[in-house]
Amino acid sequence: MSDALAVPHGHGHGHGHEHDHEVGCTGLHHRKIMMWAFLGSDCMFFGSLIATYVAYVGKSPIPPVPYDVFDLNVTSISTFVLLMSSLMMVLCLSAIQRNDIKWFRVWCAMTAFFGLIFLGFQYYEFSHFVSRGLTLKSSLFGSTFFVLTGTHGTHVAIGVLWLLSMLFFSYRTGFGRERALDVEIAGLYWHFVDIVWIVIFTVVYIVEFVVGHPGG
Repeated sequence: MSDALAVPHGHGHGHGHEHDHEVGCTGLHHRKIMMWAFLGSDCMFFGSLIATYVAYVGKSPIPPVPYDVFDLNVTSISTFVLLMSSLMMVLCLSAIQRNDIKWFRVWCAMTAFFGLIFLGFQYYEFSHFVSRGLTLKSSLFGSTFFVLTGTHGTHVAIGVLWLLSMLFFSYRTGFGRERALDVEIAGLYWHFVDIVWIVIFTVVYIVEFVVGHPGG
């Protein structure tokens, strides 16, 4: 554990000793290990959804096909927004490690805000697809696409609520350097969600425009 994540000596009533007991033989806090275990299982879950999409893409005879509805420009912007939110999450963690509550709140709010912007783009995209005749029940492509991207969107929404709850409690309770581990664990989740989207964006969107273009 880095000193930045350790609870300062003498803080509270024995909190430092309680913290030490929660660090296992790996040198990692038990809560962090639990988060890594969860992310590992979630990685396999998303892997199965992505594999299912890839297995069935192009095999649905019912239009519209991906190239008919995808707008790479819009999705590229939303992807950039989500990637920038990861940078803000890093700055958020750095601020709480410095015990800079003001900038922790700023970067935490900005991370959540950019997550909401991404969800707004996804809502716009889904609405556009439905208006073009693509729904969850319209075809294999529709089913696999909406389940995959919708599941990811749900993860983003959970992350936004998590960030907003931390922001809220930073005003209601004592929130300083000793809570850096909480922020770090939230950051692990947020970065995982961003990485998963990079994979989805590459496999679902970019590959489609490389191999699925009518002239390609």
